[in-house]
Amino acid sequence: MSETGFEPQEEEEKAEASPREKFRRSVLEWTETIVMAIIVVTAVFTFLVRIITVEGSSMNPTYHNGDRVLVSDLAGGIQQGDVVIIINALDKPIIKRVVATEGQTVDFDPALGEVTIDGTPLFGEMFGIENGITLLPEYPNVLEFPQTVPEGCVFVLGDNRGNSTDSRFSEVGMVDTRNLLGKVIFNLYPFSQAGVVK
Repeated sequence: MSETGFEPQEEEEKAEASPREKFRRSVLEWTETIVMAIIVVTAVFTFLVRIITVEGSSMNPTYHNGDRVLVSDLAGGIQQGDVVIIINALDKPIIKRVVATEGQTVDFDPALGEVTIDGTPLFGEMFGIENGITLLPEYPNVLEFPQTVPEGCVFVLGDNRGNSTDSRFSEVGMVDTRNLLGKVIFNLYPFSQAGVVK
């Protein structure tokens, strides 16, 4: 027996098996790393951010049918101008823009086609909307205005004001912030418009 406690023959066999053992360990380490990465990515996209595909034309010209956005509910408080994803309002999640937050009073000027927040006209251009005309449609399910946004709620409109079911209508109304999946933080697709939402 040698000083190390192994017979010379055993040492030779161990040396011969060493590259194989190294390869096996390397494969196991890579597998572990890949599995952990998949778990982390899955957790991130389940609990922190989600990819949402825009459906419909209510947010034209900002977003079009088929566009993809990244949404997070950890991106800070919801503010006027944020684009949000709403659940439990219609039969599917909807994308709209917050135009008023709790305590603000929303009204519409029928003559000028303007929405006013606390008496100040909210010009569409401040959100990059070419046509800021915002009318109250003449349907029985349209809310009466002025309305003050209750605590814990927001008032939302589509950027395509002429073709949007939003807070003007009773089926959406004032949106409880608990029904916000999150706000849009990144445009993913089309790639020509990809980037962080400012």
